[in-house]
Amino acid sequence: MTKDIKVIAFDADDTLWDNEIYFREAEQAFKDLIQPYTSATNIVDTLFNTELQNLPIYGYGIKGFTLSMVETAVKLTQGDLPPHITHQILDIGKSMLNRPVQLIDGVESVLDALHKDYRLMVATKGDLLDQQRKVKQSQLMQYFKHVEVMSDKKENDYRQILQQQNIAPKEFLMIGNSLKSDVLPVLNIDAHAVHVPYAITWLHEHAEVPQHPNFLAVEKITEILNVMR
Repeated sequence: MTKDIKVIAFDADDTLWDNEIYFREAEQAFKDLIQPYTSATNIVDTLFNTELQNLPIYGYGIKGFTLSMVETAVKLTQGDLPPHITHQILDIGKSMLNRPVQLIDGVESVLDALHKDYRLMVATKGDLLDQQRKVKQSQLMQYFKHVEVMSDKKENDYRQILQQQNIAPKEFLMIGNSLKSDVLPVLNIDAHAVHVPYAITWLHEHAEVPQHPNFLAVEKITEILNVMR
């Protein structure tokens, strides 16, 4: 795998720092607010379906999630959502946006080792302002030559990055926690991918583990050094 690789891209959320755990905590707080009106299962299912329907409009990230919570609450209260609950939902979203960045164990040591021999970059998706905030607060920018915040992570999105950065597919390695977003589309353009699982994965990001010569799965991010050195 390492023979031709010159550029290593890292996903951000749940690869460099914690993220999904905060969405699940917010979902629980939302359930607690709305449960007087319906069952917990109905709340979770309706919120998930609302999020999926809104992805083409809002994209990924906390702001879209917050709007989907408000919309879900309106649906489940049959349009009779008390104003104070609306404010509490908005407060849930704001608290997520104000969360300090918590690096995943081993991340900085991996970046410190790899940036001496490879060109490193961030390739993430989500809300531009929020992702820029997290990159800045992470204090990891010293290791990266480029940060790309994408609206989605599909084959054409990766092709555009490679073209813009003048990278051949065989020279590119993507490291991330999502098989659907960080692995499969990268393998489909003949680049390389490493899957590093996170403890929690959003249902929308689930996918089958591929069988591909350019694919590697590890248990934790520090195992990357065993492969790339």
